[in-house]
Amino acid sequence: MIKELAQNLVDLIFDWGYWGIFILMSIESSFIPLPSEIVLIPAGYLASQGQMNISLIIVSATAGSLAGAFVNYYLALSLGRRILKKYGKYFFVNEDALAKMDGFFEKHGHISTFIGRLLPVIRHLISIPAGLARMNLLVFSIYTTLGSAIWAFILVMLGYFIGENQELINQYLHQIIIVLVIAIVILGAMYAYYQKAKVAKIKIIKD
Repeated sequence: MIKELAQNLVDLIFDWGYWGIFILMSIESSFIPLPSEIVLIPAGYLASQGQMNISLIIVSATAGSLAGAFVNYYLALSLGRRILKKYGKYFFVNEDALAKMDGFFEKHGHISTFIGRLLPVIRHLISIPAGLARMNLLVFSIYTTLGSAIWAFILVMLGYFIGENQELINQYLHQIIIVLVIAIVILGAMYAYYQKAKVAKIKIIKD
């Protein structure tokens, strides 16, 4: 029933063209759980039929993802800390934990946001800790845009080349997610090594 409702929603919004993609991806990127697969894979298929333009699909999807991310970011920025200061003790979140989160996002917010946008489930939640930590908005916007554009490109290409073969799409999507996770682990390890080397270099200069 939920799947049918979601498909009806997609069919309705796709009548609106690129604005429909923008709206759906805004919803997907906010706190409402709408899978991006049911939006962008069909859009890719429409592009393969000459009914839509791939570049405009990706631009619309990325802009929508950024708009939805801003919703979560600003909600967390304006309300999150107040709520956590009042009720955080029930979830073992105190001032020290908030301070550590602020420090982490100040140093590593860019890579965390970028990686988060490439992981299912985490992709629409990463904006919340970024907002709570008051992450620099320009940096947040740049890395959210990069991650969202890559994810949109992957899904649109799946729809473009595979079309309506749902079984094959599921198989390839599963494999792509595994490859993405491996790539993210490698990227994370390289980033950690770079940060460690950077700290060691600073220490040598000071000494």
